[in-house]
Parts: sequence; structure tokens; C-alpha cells
Amino acid sequence: MALITLTNAHLAYGHVPLLDGTDLALEAGERVALIGRNGSGKSSLLKILAGLEKPEDGLLQVQSGVRRIYVAQEPTFLSGSSVFDAAAQGVADARALRERYEAHAPGDDLDALQTRIEALNGWTWEQRVSEALQRLRLEAEARIDDLSGGTKKRVALAQALVAAPDVLLLDEPTNHLDIDAIEWLQDLLNGWRGALVLVSHDRAFIDAVATRIVELDRGRLRSYPGDFAAFSAAKESELESEAQAAARADKLLAQEEVWVRKGVEARRTRSVGRVARLIRLREQRAQRRDALGRVRLELDAGVPSGKIVAELKDVSMRFGDRLLIDRFSATLLRGDKVGVIGPNGCGKTTLLKLILGELQPTSGSVRRGSNLQVAYFDQMRAVLNLDATLADTISPGSEWIEIGASRKHVMSYLGDFLFSPERAHSPVRSLSGGERNRLLLARLFALPANVLVLDEPTNDLDIDTLDLLEDLLQSYAGTVFLVSHDRRFVDNVVTSTIAWEGDPAFGGRPGLWREYEGGYEDWKLQRSRALALAQAAAPAPAAASRPPAAAAAAQATPARTKLSYKEQRELDALPARIDALEAEQKAIAERLASSDLYVKEPQLVPALHARHESIEAELLQALERWELLASR
Repeated sequence: MALITLTNAHLAYGHVPLLDGTDLALEAGERVALIGRNGSGKSSLLKILAGLEKPEDGLLQVQSGVRRIYVAQEPTFLSGSSVFDAAAQGVADARALRERYEAHAPGDDLDALQTRIEALNGWTWEQRVSEALQRLRLEAEARIDDLSGGTKKRVALAQALVAAPDVLLLDEPTNHLDIDAIEWLQDLLNGWRGALVLVSHDRAFIDAVATRIVELDRGRLRSYPGDFAAFSAAKESELESEAQAAARADKLLAQEEVWVRKGVEARRTRSVGRVARLIRLREQRAQRRDALGRVRLELDAGVPSGKIVAELKDVSMRFGDRLLIDRFSATLLRGDKVGVIGPNGCGKTTLLKLILGELQPTSGSVRRGSNLQVAYFDQMRAVLNLDATLADTISPGSEWIEIGASRKHVMSYLGDFLFSPERAHSPVRSLSGGERNRLLLARLFALPANVLVLDEPTNDLDIDTLDLLEDLLQSYAGTVFLVSHDRRFVDNVVTSTIAWEGDPAFGGRPGLWREYEGGYEDWKLQRSRALALAQAAAPAPAAASRPPAAAAAAQATPARTKLSYKEQRELDALPARIDALEAEQKAIAERLASSDLYVKEPQLVPALHARHESIEAELLQALERWELLASR
């Protein structure tokens, strides 16, 4: 039996139906990703499933005893409470039962209390809360009133996780989380025994967590088992079939309209049945749910900048006793698309401000290129005036916008970003979070710029807009600096990555930044290889410093066999072989990324792909062999 069943649900705001005869069933253990356009009604549906709102019509059935926890996009807490107390609200029942058990009165049934506490795992509720706060990098003693909106979201997430409900309902859980926290959340949700419904636009997160994808499209729900790639293929086929069926219906309707409008002679002999069919065709056309339009993005790269955008030499940046950047050097060229990744608070924004000249380094030098025209996307949307209209935000004092060689009316330009003419004079504060991000992109792209700085541009954007933004940035002739925790978006856009590696647990030091070729997955692979090599090359601890148990184990271990002459030569040659394989892999990747290959030599593409994959296997084998020989 399903935990939650929604049948024939209807909900509308004004004339727009958000739910139109919607059905959904959630089984035990399912992890459902709910996706759809901004404003399509995903959050409203999630609140209905949580029991916080009711549909205008339809039936919601919840299995007896099922506990539901909902985490909103903008959570609220009791003013004046600490982070620990706020998160502990998720275990309020277990906390109250344990306090009652510890301060029991005569006549209390201690056995029954103990059974209920154990059922709620209440003996260790403090550890559960502390672990969740540590994982989400939250200070237990901090006051809720002093936190930013993003940090409050993480507190709400901790509150929900410690509650261990039967059904967990998450609205954009990855917004404002850094990559480490997102990956931790993935692991936790994959081990989650209860059911899960989440609204998210993070494709990598969806692929890692969801067992089923449900799309809310024009008031109806469609279910797709499997990951996001399977959904994309099925959706493309559906849209193509839908477009063909609509085209056939429109053609038939046009033919019947021509027939019924013929002259007097034709009208004398026309069939009553054929007229009735025309009426039915008109009704079907009026009821058809047309596919929503897509955002149309254009970007003016402006006047080309100098070849060098910025050159950093031994740059360090310190605020008081805190070292954010320590002796970082890099040369950034025109046309580079650079991803900046690292946990929240590590100094990503500070590094960008150093590159762009908004801050001066504590030590070292920064040389900037000429003719830099910078456009900045601020994740906090600070540049948006909430009382201004959409039209004034895009083009204050003018009805026209010039993008490159083209000129557009502001109404048409807003239409490219899916804002109707009726909303052009609405205040910005009336927009949802995703719509504000879309408006900020519209404002940004209305300015000529040869350097784009995008600070978390993907928050709240729907997947269709993310795909189009990726395509735009890939073809953009200028330089891009991208800060994002959306791993798929980073991989699809950037050509190099500047990563924070200051975690001492992985051999880092405060303020350590390094530059890598490729995106997030490339950095992760290169980083893991470097750590493996460093661990293999690290000298064994001295016997005198070993604890007694380790010394006894060492004595029981057979003596290492000395390398033969042949093995020693193999060990000496392995570093050069690894370097050669990595260089060959990089060269093949560059060829596959070039459009000329597919035009001039398309017959080589399969062989290059196969060789790229075989190199990966050879590299792994060589690294394992190197580690084995080095350990002897």
C-alpha cells in the first residue's frame, strides 16, 4: 500500500491551472525527484503532500501512522533560539520522553516509556543533532537571528534529518550548500530507509539520489523511472510525438475551416455531421496544453579584452588572523572559462575580487589586462531594486535595448526570458526566487561585457534554462569566472578549475589554492591520483615511534622482498609512462572537444573515444603497479 496517494487534485492561481486532475502515489522506500518549470506549482504540490495546504479539489490519503517532515525553501524559526535548539526541534518528541523518563514520577510506566524512547532512538538524540550540525558546518551555539538565509536553510535541513521521518519532503535542498555538504547529503539520502520527495534542479544530485523522476508539466504529472539521462531521452521522444500530433490536428482543423467558409453553393450542401466535427476540433484545439516557450538567450561579448585577463604571482590575502589565500599564482587568458570551487567561506568571492581589482592583495602582485568590461551576477541579487518594475530593471529610462548589432524593444526582450507583457510593469518583489534569477540574467545579458563573473547563477533556475545557459556560455567569446556548487553545470561549462585545497585532513594548508585543467570531475580525479601518489611515496613511520600493537604486528609481518633488477627498472620507468599517458589523454580530449574534427575527420571519432577510455584503464593499472612496487 502506498504511503501517500493523491487523486484527481486541482489547484489554480488566477486563470493558470497548477494542478489539473493530478494523480501521484508514493511507495515506501521510493526517492522521487519532482522537476518542472519555475512557477509550475512544484512547491505547492510538495506542501499538499506534506499536509500544509489543501487542493481545491481531489483526495489526499496518508497511511496511518506515517510521519511527514517538510523543509521549505525559506524556513522560519523561533526568534532568539540557538542553532542546536532549533535543530533539536526535529527530535522534540524523543527529547520530551527522555526528560520524562529521567524525572519520572511515582506511577509512571517506565517500561512503556523506555519502549517508546527506543522506538524513536531517543537515548542518543544529542549525538544525532551534533553530527548533523557538524556535517552541515553549523555552529551549535550560534543564534538563529544572526544567520543568513542560506545558513537557516541548512539548520532546517539538520532539523529534518535528525527527526528520521517516514516521508521526507525537501524543497531545493542543495541551494546554498557547498559541494562537500551536497555529497554528504547524497550519501545520507541514499542510505535513507524512508520515502523521499525532493524538488531540485541539480542534475548530478538527482542522478545520484532519485529512483524515479516525476515532471509537473502544464498541470499534469508524468512519471519516469530511472535517472535523469533516461528521463531526458523519454521526454525528447514524447515532445516530438506531441508536436507531430498537434501539427496533424492543426492541419485538419485548417482544412475544415476552409471548407465551412466556402461560398453559398457549398453551404447549401454541407454535411451536418462535418460541421459538428469542426466544432469538436475547435474545442480540442482550445483545450490543448501547448508546450511552454523556452528562454532565448543572447550575449554581447563587447570589445575584445587583451590576451591576458589577469596574472597573479605569489598572491596572499589575509583578514586579521585568517589566511584566505596563500602564495597563489596563475595566468588567466582571454576566452578562458574558469570554475572556482570550494566550501562556503573559504574565500572564493575574495579570490574573484582580487582577480578583478576590487581588492588589493596582502602580498604578491596582480597584473590585469586591458579593455576589461566586467558584468557581475550576484547570488544575493543585491543589485535588484525590489520596488522597481521589470522593465525599469532591464532598461531604465528607455524602451529599447541594444545587444550587439541588434535592437530590441524591452517588452520583446522580457518575452525572451518568459516574462509576459502584462508583468513588465509589476514590481520585482512579486517574482519568485527562480524568476528573480532569470530577471538578473536578463539584466546582465543586456550589458556588453567581455568578462562574465557568475556567482551561483544556477540557484532556483529550472533545468531548461540551465541547459540554455550552458549552451550560451560554451559559445561565448569572452572570459567567464564561474562559482557554482552545481557539479554538472561546472563540468559542462568550464575549461579549467581553481580549487581550494586547504583542508589539513587531505594534506592541505590554510589558504592553499591550485589550478587544474577541466571541470569538477577532472579535478576530483586528478586530486585523488595526487593523494594516492603522495600516500604511496610517504616514508613509513619509524619503528621506535610505533605503538606496541603496531610494533608487534610489524614483527609478525614477513620481511619485504627486495626488488629484482627488472622490477627496479620498471619502477623507474613508471612515472614517465604515467606522464605520457596523461599527456596523450589530454591531447585526445582536446581533439574531441574541437568542432573541426567532426567536420573534417568524423571517421576518427569512434577510435579516439575508444582510445580515451583504454588510456583510463592503462593509467589505473600503471598507478596500482607503481604503488605496489614502491611499497616493496
